[in-house]
Amino acid sequence: MSTSALLDTFKSTGALLDGHFRLTSGRHSNTYFQCAKVLQHPQHLEAVCSLIAGNFSGKGVETVISPAIGGIVVGTEVGRQLGVKTIFAERKDGVMTIRRGFMLEPDERVVVIEDVITTGGSVAEVIALVKAAGATLVGVGSVVDRSNGRVRLADDQFSVLSMEVISYTPEECPLCKQNVPIDAPGSRANKQN
Repeated sequence: MSTSALLDTFKSTGALLDGHFRLTSGRHSNTYFQCAKVLQHPQHLEAVCSLIAGNFSGKGVETVISPAIGGIVVGTEVGRQLGVKTIFAERKDGVMTIRRGFMLEPDERVVVIEDVITTGGSVAEVIALVKAAGATLVGVGSVVDRSNGRVRLADDQFSVLSMEVISYTPEECPLCKQNVPIDAPGSRANKQN
């Protein structure tokens, strides 16, 4: 799937939005990727995740872990295609945690899968959990890398779509200065400024 074909798919499914958005990271942007809108369609989910799974195929991955909520669907499909266990980490009292009886074992070979990477904060928190368990980080995969490769979280880091999407701190946001109403569609939107 080419970059232009992927962008067309995002646009046709309403997954690529223009406006004024508060991102999960707390930064503001005029562009928002709502990956769930494209991944709700099984044919798109399978196609996108096959590219991620293909990158990690043959690398001895035993487990896929994703940060909740955005990474769960893509992580589960990547795990299905790799034929490995899939789990997720979630926030409890604001702290990323492995719960629900999920566990990582020492030396278990793990890949972290996310839907969208902007600052990499959630993925970095999950990587810390992987390392704290003594597991081995094989790499990081995502559907979209909004940093265009500037945010490096692992030696083996793969994104289906990597592009520069400008974001701002709330204090420097030109859309805020123009009093453009803001939308906060991300899963942690209610906890950000």
